[in-house]
Amino acid sequence: MILENRLNISDAVELARVEERVSKYKAKQLFEKKALECCEVGSFATLCFIHTSLFGEIYPFAGKIREVNISKGGFRFAPVSYLEVSVKNIEQMPQDSFDAIIEKYVEMNIAHPFREGNGRSMRIWLDHILKNMLKKVIDWSIVDKDDYLLAMERSPIKDIEIKYLLKEALSDNIDDYNLYMRGIDASYYYEGYILYKTEDIKED
Repeated sequence: MILENRLNISDAVELARVEERVSKYKAKQLFEKKALECCEVGSFATLCFIHTSLFGEIYPFAGKIREVNISKGGFRFAPVSYLEVSVKNIEQMPQDSFDAIIEKYVEMNIAHPFREGNGRSMRIWLDHILKNMLKKVIDWSIVDKDDYLLAMERSPIKDIEIKYLLKEALSDNIDDYNLYMRGIDASYYYEGYILYKTEDIKED
């Protein structure tokens, strides 16, 4: 099924290609323009802002709570009927320690509030929380894809694996341009997007 998009693209491969190029460029702009500096740390509004920034030119549902139930690999994310309440509760979760921040991230992943692009948006959101609360970010380029995906799959039941994996990848280089760009590439690689290097993408 081809998602409704603003570009009237009806080919799945072409849509994926355009989505990667456009949204990676938007992710690059978030860093270069310091667009998140005034955003509330850990809020759902900030996650919506990130999602809209990445995907607003592509999808009409960007930044909006999904209106359909979705699942992945047999796991059903939070049902639509509970989604609004869920994100409000998650927003109020503590974020004063590494463990608390990852627990909040895991819960938002279970909610999966958007129709598409949840993981890529939430990893930027997570780094924004870590940067502001702990003066740390994750060097996603050293987080193995398979280990990460498996740990996230298990995280609703047991979050010790994802906590360990991400703690091992913490970095003090919170304003490092190259680390951020490598991180976006790694984040997209987890989802199967590998055509473009973020730092090389120029505006059309």
